[in-house]
Amino acid sequence: MVEAFKEGALAAGHTVDTINVAHLEISGCRGCEYCHTKGNGSCIQHDGMEEVYRSWDEADMIVLASPIYYGSFSSQLHSAIHRTYAGDKPKNCKKMALLLCSGASGVYENAENIYHRFIAGYYGTKDMGIFEATTSKARSTEMREAIRSFASKL
Repeated sequence: MVEAFKEGALAAGHTVDTINVAHLEISGCRGCEYCHTKGNGSCIQHDGMEEVYRSWDEADMIVLASPIYYGSFSSQLHSAIHRTYAGDKPKNCKKMALLLCSGASGVYENAENIYHRFIAGYYGTKDMGIFEATTSKARSTEMREAIRSFASKL
């Protein structure tokens, strides 16, 4: 699903940075408030999150993608989202989208609520769309084409 989005966005002339947080070592937020006191918006932890921070404020659009684990995003994505607390809202982001995949259908509601109410809602971004699919549907030609088409029209 991510690759299909990237293909469509690149074909439309957009620049795409893909960051796979599942392959980064990102610790959870400590709640120490260093970022909002001595850190001036910088987290005290130095780990894989630094790769995310490099793109965070420059992004015009952020697309979150995750498999569903126990009704929500992966723990790696949750950690990355929580760690954005250090810098607060992305400075240039005006749009967001969500790509979700699961081995079962009907398990997306909690992730949608987090996305709408606590992420896109808090950031004040326009929701451009949500794509949800079971694993087999996510790999289908129809889903790939739908996502490519969506991304190419942004």
